[in-house]
Amino acid sequence: MRLARLPFPRSGNPPYNREPGARSTPKPSPRAARIEARIHPDTLAVVRRAAELQGRSLSDFVVAAAEQAARRAIEETSVIRLSAEGQRDFVDLLLNPPSPNAALERARAHHERLIGPA
Repeated sequence: MRLARLPFPRSGNPPYNREPGARSTPKPSPRAARIEARIHPDTLAVVRRAAELQGRSLSDFVVAAAEQAARRAIEETSVIRLSAEGQRDFVDLLLNPPSPNAALERARAHHERLIGPA
């Protein structure tokens, strides 16, 4: 007795649970972008050890560290930090602005000639 051949693809994945025309291989994840870097062997050993201590893959550790450093760099350029004295001076100038000096008065007059009164 001869068994009938089943219409399974050679990959061994049965055709059910897929929409018609769907790919049999998974789509690449959105994390498919690659970066490459040359790294000194001693530095690689330190990074590899740190990844092991955190129970992460080397790739996951490097990506997380790079993202953390990038966010910190962006924040450092986006946030202005003032001492307590600097904060008081800033608020005082906002609430009690100095009277316009001669240069500012000339600039205002020039603006009014070009654009019109504010």
